Amino acid sequence: MVFALSRLSVSSNAFAPDGEIPQRNTMEAEDLSPALAWQGVPEGTRGIAVICHDPDAPRVEAGGYGFVHWVLYNLPASLSSLDEGTELGTPGLNDKGELGYCGPLPPPQHGLHRYYYWVLALDTETDFPEGLTMKALLEKVEPHLLGMNRLVGTYQRS
Repeated sequence: MVFALSRLSVSSNAFAPDGEIPQRNTMEAEDLSPALAWQGVPEGTRGIAVICHDPDAPRVEAGGYGFVHWVLYNLPASLSSLDEGTELGTPGLNDKGELGYCGPLPPPQHGLHRYYYWVLALDTETDFPEGLTMKALLEKVEPHLLGMNRLVGTYQRS
């Protein structure tokens, strides 16, 4: 995949960059996706996608590593934020085998994990069916990627 970091910036009112993700946004509690906001999308952006990935998860499968917690797409470029627990967009398949968001839950005694909440700016609107994996989504959007950036949060199982 083309790695197209840009001036796009991602933030959340739930946690600071490199800060602890609130328990309510994890599988230990309500398991709600955190609120996210972004600004500075590249000129020509017509669509948005969001991915949450934990590279610290002890999992290697099909050429990938870590654990995918969220795949969300078909978001319009006019959108610049998602509310907590959003139902906007089309959910993809997470590595739990379910549609939508599944929050942090590192294995017991596995220590602190980092969670990368990526926002991807695309040069086209998308109308993909629900249930795409992160890999399938990235294959589809790579030719349309104008820019991307992430917000990193942390969580350690209680």
